[in-house]
Amino acid sequence: MDPTTDNAGHAGDPGAARASLEALRAEIAKAVVGQDPAVTGLVVALLCRGHVLLEGVPGVAKTLLVRALASALELDTKRVQFTPDLMPSDVTGSLVYDTRTAEFSFQPGPVFTNLLLADEINRTPPKTQSSLLEAMEERQVTVDGTPRPLPEPFLVAATQNPVEYEGTYPLPEAQLDRFLLKLTVPLPSRQDEINVLTRHAEGFNPRDLRAAGVRPVATAQDLEAARASVAKTSISPEITAYVVDICRATRESPSLTLGVSPRGATALLAASRAWAWLTGRDYVIPDDVKALALPTLRHRVQLRPEAEMEGVTADSVINAILTHVPVPR
Repeated sequence: MDPTTDNAGHAGDPGAARASLEALRAEIAKAVVGQDPAVTGLVVALLCRGHVLLEGVPGVAKTLLVRALASALELDTKRVQFTPDLMPSDVTGSLVYDTRTAEFSFQPGPVFTNLLLADEINRTPPKTQSSLLEAMEERQVTVDGTPRPLPEPFLVAATQNPVEYEGTYPLPEAQLDRFLLKLTVPLPSRQDEINVLTRHAEGFNPRDLRAAGVRPVATAQDLEAARASVAKTSISPEITAYVVDICRATRESPSLTLGVSPRGATALLAASRAWAWLTGRDYVIPDDVKALALPTLRHRVQLRPEAEMEGVTADSVINAILTHVPVPR
């Protein structure tokens, strides 16, 4: 398939929809060097109607990644820089008095978009953080008692800095649980960093993705067709039991004070299903569950203080559980 062709006719063709979504990686690579796992995670979240928490130090292209994804999918995107003085209405919108009509009219906030980049979400107080909860879970915003539906598709990509905690407000467990995936965006390898600098020396402008050659290779219709196909991907009872056993093992781990809830188990099953479909299968295998276990579960568990002091991490606990839980044959 030529990714530059018109995708409007792909709405009913699962094969074409898959090819279009696979083409996203190559298209985003025109702007973002490396970071394939983060790109894949964002696509999985879109397929599952989920949201993503991106964690990485400043300057690793988290914002550019979301903007490039929106351009390659031909979706609307907006960015909100979360600050300590940001108010909930700055995100959701508010009623504004119109002196000409002597009536209040609703002024939509930046949340009314397809891809919302919530930059440094842990820099704003819990009251403003919680303004996203209804939007993320119900896909609507209620202002003055009137629910207002958000556009479809809708994805929140929130970023947070893992090394600078001064002046931040850690996300509460209830809000963390609303994110389908927590993706870590690492520093690039030496060769990737050389490639980044080479591109900038040759005139690459991260604010002009069109000039970088990023073009739409998929549409909202492709995404809808893909979601319909994902929903038909079969899951055997053994795989369902495997997901449950992994999540129950987190609740029994001596290193954790909080294990994965049934909502987390549902998220792992959905993400595994989407990954299976992306890799070209219409059924889920244990390797799909293992591949998505870390990004789906790492933010849903809480370490004991003594385990944290010993250098134990959420990822190491989950990896140990994956090693010990019997894999279905």
